[in-house]
Amino acid sequence: MLQQKIPGKICSGGKINVDLLFPSVSIVVMALRIIATGGTFDKHYDPIGGRLGFNDTHLPEIIETCRIYDDVELEIVTLVDSLEMGDSQRRDILEACRRSPEDRIVIVHGTDTMELTARLLGEAGLEKCIILTGAMVPYSVNRSDALFNLGSAVLASGEKKNGTWVAMNGRVLPWSKVSKDRKKGMFVNKSDPSD
Repeated sequence: MLQQKIPGKICSGGKINVDLLFPSVSIVVMALRIIATGGTFDKHYDPIGGRLGFNDTHLPEIIETCRIYDDVELEIVTLVDSLEMGDSQRRDILEACRRSPEDRIVIVHGTDTMELTARLLGEAGLEKCIILTGAMVPYSVNRSDALFNLGSAVLASGEKKNGTWVAMNGRVLPWSKVSKDRKKGMFVNKSDPSD
């Protein structure tokens, strides 16, 4: 398991210095843990083998590019396609969430079995805000939804109450109501017949 601390860009002592624009304003920076587990989000294209696979996570580069102001603790639990993820790896994710000193957690996960991991985390009832997200197209491929979904998840982690949520396709749904609609290629609210 790899952990890496990525400090907020313009913060000191937990506050963003915005004196140049607003002399009397400071913004409290909240700690955030991002847990990488693999999935399509983190796949790389191997031009020699002609397939998608895993080398490392793209998350340090993405966090830097997105200029996330919060202090981010990055943890790699595993890097696998979610179709190959087993129960023991899901329990490792749950344990990483339990151990986390941060109350805001974003998990980058494969979309095929995201619902299974969300259920395990939701049923555990941790007193933290846990947001799962992923991508239908790898970050490394043009027109990927990875940045949008990660940004939505980071924002939701500061806005939603404690519980387990899934942030995909511009929506944030509770774990108990989310479903991947394979025909539409997106996540929907399974309790809403119009979805």
